[in-house]
Amino acid sequence: MKHSVIRYQFKVGSEEAWHKQVADFIAALDSDPDLKGRISYRCMKEKNSPGYYHLAAGVDDDAIKALQGKEFFKHYQAETRRVGGGEVQVTNLEIVAETKFRA
Repeated sequence: MKHSVIRYQFKVGSEEAWHKQVADFIAALDSDPDLKGRISYRCMKEKNSPGYYHLAAGVDDDAIKALQGKEFFKHYQAETRRVGGGEVQVTNLEIVAETKFRA
């Protein structure tokens, strides 16, 4: 698995509209035949703060390349930059150890 965290401070637009765009992006991930089950994505917001964190994971490099080639990803990436006022940090992560989790 390849993991990333995307961080920014919400600066531009309506948070309600942004949350809808995030939900639409996740729905597109879940319904795309090339990506379904290959990309995990979560968006979280700091309580009482404009800070946002997106946790993304792909099963392998091919899944990430497939995602990056999708028009809906390119649009979402641009919108993330816009709502973050052009200041978005992306950090690639490696798991050192983890618990087993069942949702």
